[in-house]
Formats: sequence, C-alpha cells, structure tokens
Amino acid sequence: MDTLVYPRENTLSRITLIIGLIGWTALILGTLGIALAYVFAAFVAYVFAQSAWVAAVRGNAVQLSPQQFPDLYARLEHCCKELGMDVVPETYILNGNGLFNAFATRFFGRNFVVLMSDVVDAMAQDPDGINFYIGHELGHIRLKHLTGHLWRMPALWLPLVGAAYSRAKEYSCDRHGTACCTNAESAGRALLVLAAGAQRWQSADMRAYAKQLKGNLGFLASFHELIGGYPWLIKRVAQTMDANRALPARNPLAYVLALFVPFGGRVGGGAAGFMVVVAMIGILAAVALPAYQDYTQRATVNQAWMAGASTRAALTDYYVQHKAIPASLEAAGVSSKLPDGNNMTLNPDSMVVQVTTRAGTLVMAPESAPKAPNGILWRCAAGNGLKPNALPQSCK
Repeated sequence: MDTLVYPRENTLSRITLIIGLIGWTALILGTLGIALAYVFAAFVAYVFAQSAWVAAVRGNAVQLSPQQFPDLYARLEHCCKELGMDVVPETYILNGNGLFNAFATRFFGRNFVVLMSDVVDAMAQDPDGINFYIGHELGHIRLKHLTGHLWRMPALWLPLVGAAYSRAKEYSCDRHGTACCTNAESAGRALLVLAAGAQRWQSADMRAYAKQLKGNLGFLASFHELIGGYPWLIKRVAQTMDANRALPARNPLAYVLALFVPFGGRVGGGAAGFMVVVAMIGILAAVALPAYQDYTQRATVNQAWMAGASTRAALTDYYVQHKAIPASLEAAGVSSKLPDGNNMTLNPDSMVVQVTTRAGTLVMAPESAPKAPNGILWRCAAGNGLKPNALPQSCK
C-alpha cells in the first residue's frame, strides 16, 4: 500500500468512479445519446477557458529552470526524486498579489505547477517549507487527480461523497508535501503560514494551534467541513505532525443535515452545490424532456396504426369486391372511431384515412401494389401537427 495516500482516498476513488460511470450510462441511454452533444459543447468551453489560463501563466509567470531561480528548481527536482517522479513538470512562480496559494493543472496531457510568490517568500525563514507546497502539488499530479474528473462528474456533486473525496485528496497531497520536507515540523509550519500569514506564523505555537481542534468539534463546525472540499487547517497540521493520529469524530447530527447539501466544488461549498443541482436538473430537463416527448408520440402513433389495421382490411375488402371506394367508413362496415377513442375520416375520392391522435394526424394512404395481397399496400404519412419522425418505420 502506498503510504503517501490517505487510506480513505482509494475507497472514495472507486466509489465515485463506479457511481460516475453508472450516471453517465444512465444519462446517455436515457437521453438517446443527445447528452453527448452537451458534453462536447462543455468540453469545447473548457478547452477555451483552460487554454486562456495556461496562456496567461506562460505569458506572465516566471518558469523555474536551472538558470532561473535555481534554488527553487533544485527543490522541485528534489521533490520529484523523493516522490519517484521521472518527469519534472513545467513549474512557474507567479505574483500572488497577497494570495497564499499554489496549484497544479493539466492541459492536453501536459502538467503544470504554479507557485504564488507570496507563499514562497513567506517561508524565507524556513525554506524547507517550500518543499511542502511543491510536494503537495506534485502529489496531485502523481496520484492523477488532474485526470478522471469527467468520468466521476455525475458522482462528485453528491452530498457527503463528493466533498469527502475532495478532502481525502488534500490529505494525500499533504503527505506528499511532508515527504519532500526534511522533517514534519517544516510541513506543519508551511500550513501555519496559510493560517497566520506571512509574518505571524513565525511566532505562532504550532502545537497549541493543533490543540484548537478539540474546541472545533461542534455541530456547525462539523457540518461546514462536511460540505466543504478542504479539511480544516488545524486538522491538516495535526495530521502532518503525526500521520497516524486518529482525528476526533464529527457531530453525528451534522451528517444528517449535510446529506441534503450537494457538493459544489472546493470553493463553492453548499450554496454552489445547490446551484449545481439546479443546473443539472435544467440540463436533464432540456435534454430528456424532448426525448421523452418524441418517445410518447411514437408510441401513440404506432398504437393508432396498429388499431387501424381492421379499418384498412375492411376498406381493402370493400374495394376488391365492389371495384369502388366506399362513400363512408360506415358503408365499409367499420366505425369512425378506433377502440382507443381516436376519430377517423375517409376521403371517398382517394380512400385515404386520416386518424386524429394526441400527437397529430396520422394519414393512412393506399397504393397499388400488384405483389401485395389483394393488390393494395397501405402506407403512413404525417398529417397536420404530426412530426415525420413519429411515424412507425414499418409503414413509411
């Protein structure tokens, strides 16, 4: 077992993948493949958005190399070696404008790491902590967190599951970051920067900070963590100092409420979760409703065609016997109303029958066919208000 992977991540990874594949299968089959068009449109939008971001990074940030910020590049190479990564990803340092962060991304098979300058500069008194940020982002790449989102997408918004998977990935990447540091203290202090800021972290007591965990186990704290994609920093610091430390249980009632809040992403939290659900319902309605309406129309027309079989047979027999078209349906010995309640009208000049259905008017038209029984073959056509694709294939 890979000790750098948080134990729950593997389980949650399998669960989300299975649910995601089932969700995609149901969506594609339920919409008769129409959903693929929406997926393609979303992919095109993603490509444009992601390309804009990658282009902005490459056009503005400074890429690390043996010549450009060699000290940081040496740390990057060290982390890659510690994590068993043969390929060193493109890594940039970008002006954070006060933002303490680092992130990894991927575009058309190429991995990128971006370090914000503020978080790097904040570790000037403990440069080993920079390794934590680098290792954390390399963890996302090594564990392939940047791929597989598409397959899991239907599952990632699910209450509890999506957020739990997101938090598990963060714990795993924290382990990667710690593995790149010479000691766990540096990793803990790197996380403390995110809590106390660029200067105050130096005088903050890391162990006292971790002990705050005991006072943050109430209902609301548990609930908001359950619907969020990041664990509380105090938990991450505690885990960094001791990876085997058991974290205290959350308030059980928080799980009940969190079950009704979909996951809206690491930034969005619960409010965005509701927006995700609304968006998905809208997409499903836009795709599935027309497909369902087409299905019901085809079923209605097919039922009317089958119910009109006795009418067609009676008209054919009348024409064969009398060598003439009957003046009315009643003259041919049939009712003007089908068993399902649909009304029929006969054209005494062409023997064409029109059936009024909920889906529109079905036209049953005879044509001469020497090879057909009695020399007459009946065809169907779309009349007033009926879509041509609703006609049964057997009679077109």
